[in-house]
Amino acid sequence: MKPSRRNFINTLLYSTAGVSLLGPAQTVLGKSKSNIKSSFIPESIWDIPTPALLIDRPRMESNSQKMQSFLAGTKAGLRPHTKTHKSPIIAKMQMKQGAVGICAAKVSEAEVMFESGLRDILITSPVVTEDKIKRVMALANQSEQVRLVVDREDNVADLNEAAKAAGINLSIMIELRMGWIRTGVEHGKPAWDLNKSIDQSSNLRFYGIQAYAGPVQHIKGFENRKRASEMVLAPAQQMKKELLGAGYQVEALSVGGTGTYSVDANLEGVTDIQAGSYLFMDVDYRIIGGEGQDLYTDFEPSLFVLSTAISQPMPGSITIDAGSKSFSKDKMPQLKDISGMEYSFAGDEHGILTFKDPSREIKVGDKVLLLTSHCDPTINLYDNYYIYNGEEVEGIWPVAGRGKSQ
Repeated sequence: MKPSRRNFINTLLYSTAGVSLLGPAQTVLGKSKSNIKSSFIPESIWDIPTPALLIDRPRMESNSQKMQSFLAGTKAGLRPHTKTHKSPIIAKMQMKQGAVGICAAKVSEAEVMFESGLRDILITSPVVTEDKIKRVMALANQSEQVRLVVDREDNVADLNEAAKAAGINLSIMIELRMGWIRTGVEHGKPAWDLNKSIDQSSNLRFYGIQAYAGPVQHIKGFENRKRASEMVLAPAQQMKKELLGAGYQVEALSVGGTGTYSVDANLEGVTDIQAGSYLFMDVDYRIIGGEGQDLYTDFEPSLFVLSTAISQPMPGSITIDAGSKSFSKDKMPQLKDISGMEYSFAGDEHGILTFKDPSREIKVGDKVLLLTSHCDPTINLYDNYYIYNGEEVEGIWPVAGRGKSQ
């Protein structure tokens, strides 16, 4: 008898490293652990307790394949950012489909991915405190593919001292400031001075350049975004050329994201793209516009919050059980497959759907799917994903990196 998709995915999960990440109170794909009643996993998405976070698996896989297929025609690889999905299961899917490695925003996030068997990890935020440096050394002692970014010479000295004490050679990337005051060293002499300090360090190895231009990802209008990305990345490209000309080995120029992947991947010298949201999409990305159109449709929405209508104190609106504890508040969530209805926040636990000639009626007790406002911080509000295909629930995946912002 042919195994069901549910049982197949469950078998896949148990055959991968990192099953220990699943705590005793968490269920896994398809079948629950022995101390959880199997009835806890509903057959249909409409039976899931709300509010809940859902992934449309076929759409997510399609988005992943689209990105890999596009990059296959360029010289750049994909280094997906796990700060988006926070899931070793999904990270392993991305690696299996051809990703060159992964990004992690923070040390604790990298630890979750490492414990599951992932080894090629770039930590994209500077690590400067003694306790976190020690934790990174513990990872790097087991994998030479664990890499850090730096933007200060004193940080270089601290990392070299720690690497020397640990008896390892640590790969380092210079992070360039990309037009916003967050992190990064100014290009030109400050960046070259930083490179010199790395070069003079006994236990550090210069690996490449990180040049992530976050604000550019959300510039509205494809041509505007394209011009901005080309302009802001030019100094990073120039520095790579100069370093190569000076005899340095520059293995990586890591840039870009979901909003500029199709531009950045074709720029000279770029080796990998740090996209994350492309897997799921959200309102924040949809509104930036695509090439020749107002909506950004390179990738389909695959991440939704399921919510139940619980009260209707007056005509013209209805209250649902998903508020600011269920969505990031960057933008307003949008209903999936229902037009003429607008969401607004109504506190921690509630949202209000206001009727504006709705395409279908919503009654108390009905459930609705909503596209998330901003996927990364919304995901961080949930313990688990419900994985579905059509209306069938295929299983539950833990958000193993939830809260790992240290």
